Amino acid sequence: MEKCNLCPRNCNVFRDNKVGFCGVSNKIKIAKAYLHMWEEPCISGDKGSGTVFFTGCNLKCIYCQNHKIALSEYGKEISVNELVDIFFMLKEKGANNINLVTPSHYVLQLKEALTIARQRGLGLPIVYNTSSYEKVESLKMLEGLIDVYLPDLKYVDSALSCEYSHAKDYFDVASLAIKEMYRQVGNLEFDADGIIKKGVIVRHLILPGHIEDSKNVIKYLYDTYGDNIYISIMNQYTPLEGVKDIPKLNRKLTDEEYDEVVDFAIDIGVENGFIQEGETALESFIPDFDF
Repeated sequence: MEKCNLCPRNCNVFRDNKVGFCGVSNKIKIAKAYLHMWEEPCISGDKGSGTVFFTGCNLKCIYCQNHKIALSEYGKEISVNELVDIFFMLKEKGANNINLVTPSHYVLQLKEALTIARQRGLGLPIVYNTSSYEKVESLKMLEGLIDVYLPDLKYVDSALSCEYSHAKDYFDVASLAIKEMYRQVGNLEFDADGIIKKGVIVRHLILPGHIEDSKNVIKYLYDTYGDNIYISIMNQYTPLEGVKDIPKLNRKLTDEEYDEVVDFAIDIGVENGFIQEGETALESFIPDFDF
């Protein structure tokens, strides 16, 4: 971390005294740790997913649903050992798994924490919940420590990823990252209660007015992985303050847009997938980041 190039931003900064694009130092900073009930059913189940939201982000999408913590100004610094204690606290509360949200810029600290937790007998599946703007080399550091990868695939179109996520190379980077994730954990496995033990679930948040790119995302995933992964097709896009002056994004997804993408997925043969029903595009769906 003296010349941090853990992610594709390649900031090359010494994180002891300067921050790069992600906005955080070499200290772990978290915004919330709790039992999250609103992940995919095979992750949350009835008991909840033991979720840790990390501060900072190496993508910073302009429409970010968790913008409060992505901007890096909010959160509490903790040590590696304190993070391990949080994992065990969540286990004691009955968590099905430990769910690491936006963890990319803490790969080195997480490798240490997860190794300690395993030695202490944590025994829960570890979920790596990411935007997929990841270096393959960094993901390889976690091999054997992650059980479930929960990546986004946000775009195929590089013009969209450049405009909305400051990353023209997003698809090239993310597709290679997901390939590495699948190589590490392989096909899906579930326990007797239907809770995922191993595998990859790729999320795609449909943006209003951009359903053709969403279809291209789903087609790529199905052509590449078939039903060896789950595809989670999300309608929960919420227009927040940051997009009030961007007409294309300053509205919710329509039912017609969502249904067209879901119908497309069904038509090309997708069987292993999740869809959302009802009113999920609400600010109340976004966690209250209260440490």
